Amino acid sequence: MNIGRHQTSERTSKVVVYNNVAYLCGQVAADANADITEQTQTMLAKVEELLESVGSDRSRMLSATIYLKDMADFAALNAVWNDWVPMGHAPARACVQAAMARPELLVEISVTAAC
Repeated sequence: MNIGRHQTSERTSKVVVYNNVAYLCGQVAADANADITEQTQTMLAKVEELLESVGSDRSRMLSATIYLKDMADFAALNAVWNDWVPMGHAPARACVQAAMARPELLVEISVTAAC
């Protein structure tokens, strides 16, 4: 089987597709200086764009791992998430508190989806 690597740099591919499964690298907000709500919204928009670029969509997500800088933002994250995930198509999900690569980032997500 072929491995498809999309938007690849020397360090990472934004999406790797193998055996009709898309593996997205960690996605963060478009504006790292925004609040948790806007960071979550723009992060999920990037996920949706990447999924569509490989013939998938958010209803085909299999799993998601969410990294929060501060668990105090859990409710705000979930408010955006619950509106974004199609009803009846919630993936397996984990959410953990983690140090971020840049201090202004509040949230990051890694997604696996069927193509």
